[in-house]
Amino acid sequence: MEIATGHHWVAVRIPDDCYAVAANQIVIEKINFEDSDNYMWSDGIEEFVNLHGLNPDNDQWNFRHIFGTNTQFDHHYNTPRVWFVQRYFNPVAAANQTPESSEMPFIRKPERKIAVEDIQYILKSHYNETKYDPLGDGNEHDRKVYRAISLSRTAQSHILQMRNSVDSKHAAVQWIEMGVPSFNAYVPFFANADDTDVSYRELPKKMDLKSAFWLNEALAMVVESHYSEFNQADLDFQKGLGEWCRRKIHEVDEHAKKLECKQLTTYLTGQNHEIASHCNAKAKELLFDLMTQGTELSNLTFKMDPNL
Repeated sequence: MEIATGHHWVAVRIPDDCYAVAANQIVIEKINFEDSDNYMWSDGIEEFVNLHGLNPDNDQWNFRHIFGTNTQFDHHYNTPRVWFVQRYFNPVAAANQTPESSEMPFIRKPERKIAVEDIQYILKSHYNETKYDPLGDGNEHDRKVYRAISLSRTAQSHILQMRNSVDSKHAAVQWIEMGVPSFNAYVPFFANADDTDVSYRELPKKMDLKSAFWLNEALAMVVESHYSEFNQADLDFQKGLGEWCRRKIHEVDEHAKKLECKQLTTYLTGQNHEIASHCNAKAKELLFDLMTQGTELSNLTFKMDPNL
């Protein structure tokens, strides 16, 4: 659903085998006013557009063309992020698109199935393996020309997953990432719960490693400060924790089959606390390990020239 003009809107149904990307701009395209099963719209939107002569096209009713923007700001802030996602999920179909393409489709059918880990990769991304990566080896202009998906000021990122492979009572999982997504892990929490772990519930104004947010902010800062030295260890940490979380979810699912109502909610709540505790401990372990290694990476470390 997208709103334009403050009082008119449209909505489109996204097919089950497709995905959509929206990056701070109007992206919905053609609206079929004769197909109310797949499209919805505000009363009077057609008349409003006609009355004010807003449609720039002769042969179609394209919401993006009518109410959207196609500016230099879009080309550097919005469309590059859509480009990166579509080149990842549709490397063949999107091969001819560029970061500044303004007519990329809103809805696409991916060229393969999409896993939670794929969504994590996208939300963690910063034009990885392209010349536009701010952390890569491109030139000064290319590394700073486009706004990445993952930013240092991202405070929290999440994925809402509704699984159809298990009973609906424990099918909903919210993957939560605190701090800069590029450097931190997504932690799964079962939605059928009646309490949130204190490390995720409370946010002190000042640094406190008991807080999941500050713990992950600290880890991100340390990794980025020595990116070439610490990046692989950080990637290994994220992969290892992701594998643990997958196994944990399966284990919880198996036990949850036997439970009902309040008993199930209590169990899932307890498991959420265990998951938070384990993931916080692993993040702290890596943080302390990297900080220890970092003491040898200071520019003030003196090493005698071996030729002397």
